[in-house]
Amino acid sequence: MIITKLGHCCLVLENEGMKILTDPGSFTIEPVKTVTGINVILITHEHTDHYHIESVQAVLANNPGATVVSNGAVAKLLAEKNIPCTVVGDMQSATVGAGNGSAGILIEGFGKDHAIIYGTMGACENTGYLVAGKFYFPGDAFYDPKRPIDVLALPVAGPWMKISEAIDFAKAVKPRVAFGVHDGMIVPGFGGFVVAMLQNFLKADGVEYVALGAGESRTFS
Repeated sequence: MIITKLGHCCLVLENEGMKILTDPGSFTIEPVKTVTGINVILITHEHTDHYHIESVQAVLANNPGATVVSNGAVAKLLAEKNIPCTVVGDMQSATVGAGNGSAGILIEGFGKDHAIIYGTMGACENTGYLVAGKFYFPGDAFYDPKRPIDVLALPVAGPWMKISEAIDFAKAVKPRVAFGVHDGMIVPGFGGFVVAMLQNFLKADGVEYVALGAGESRTFS
């Protein structure tokens, strides 16, 4: 699997001839405008740093055959814009993108709730997604799917979390390798400290933590 990080939580996953775009949100408006070859748009929840409707529309305009996959709450918002959505919520799954010689790709959903910021702030339906049985993208929650995970997109910053929770989550999930997402608010110069800290705390548990910056690609095999 080749993963290109466009920024924050917006990734392009390339796996067995298919390309999946995750969470085209308000942090990555410009990079998604020119993305092509996309088969699936995968959205974890409705907050604007993950779901920016104009970005979704731009991606679909450039990739008219793409299938949008998300949970029921996001599907309702998409329906208001006449955009069809394959609903995959907690404990649901779907094989999408089949056709033109491709067997499609399996997407499985885990979890229901966005982590709370304070009181009820932040509450919405959040679904973590396991892609092709190996890549886990949790959205804004530390929900353990209790499945073997090869590659983990690990949230590392945000008003709903602290770094110790990210470390504990990675230790519990035990992926072979992890890299940081939800990091669009980290100021330049501080990101290296976050990477070093995660590498230090996770290596004892056998988790390789790698840095993947905006615009960078890495092959995970």
